[in-house]
Amino acid sequence: MRVGLVDDRQIDLDKLQGIIAMIDKVEIVFATTSATAAYEEIKKQSVDLLIADIEMPDLTGYELADIIHSHALNISVIFVTANSGYAVHAFEINVHDYIMKPYTKERLIQSIERLMAKQYKSEMTGRLYIKQKNDIHIIQKQDIIFIERTGRSTMIHTRNGQVKTYQTLNELEGELRERSFLRSHRSFIINILFIMNFSLYAKNSYLVSFENIEEKAMITKENIEILQRNYF
Repeated sequence: MRVGLVDDRQIDLDKLQGIIAMIDKVEIVFATTSATAAYEEIKKQSVDLLIADIEMPDLTGYELADIIHSHALNISVIFVTANSGYAVHAFEINVHDYIMKPYTKERLIQSIERLMAKQYKSEMTGRLYIKQKNDIHIIQKQDIIFIERTGRSTMIHTRNGQVKTYQTLNELEGELRERSFLRSHRSFIINILFIMNFSLYAKNSYLVSFENIEEKAMITKENIEILQRNYF
């Protein structure tokens, strides 16, 4: 696992580095006291996990995590902070954990090991296990075309039909870490391998057409640019 660290207090950054260095199969890609510098590193390097303080000058840790989320970057986030005020909002942007200072090394290590186990399970199985009342649907990730959030439910469109679930897009996004899946819009996750074309829908959004199904998803103009830059 490749990890980036950012905390504007050098003493807290040193503590993070010391703890992360103790964990097997974890590599520190960068460690900085500037969230702006961390953002530049994220754009240049492959990072699996960002561990960040929240209240920092210029760019806050929350703003940095929001950029990661809104750009559908495949980076997990752990906040390590003395401020409890962002906790509710943090999980709205799919943050893995929210750790309050002062913390023990065991608390941070446990959080990272839990994330590593979750990622390993997801990557090895290649399946989604969807609970639906008394049933459990097993869906091959490679068969998922796109996922749509409508109201309080979520519809998973696959090559074999549709499956309805009450899991949120944030929950499903955490299970779909493969490069082919993109959070294209606040209400959609798409599999770029099935895309046929884009058609302008509004000033800043497009409709996405897929192979073999009539249903369409949406993608923002910003994410079109991300696709062009990083995928095609």
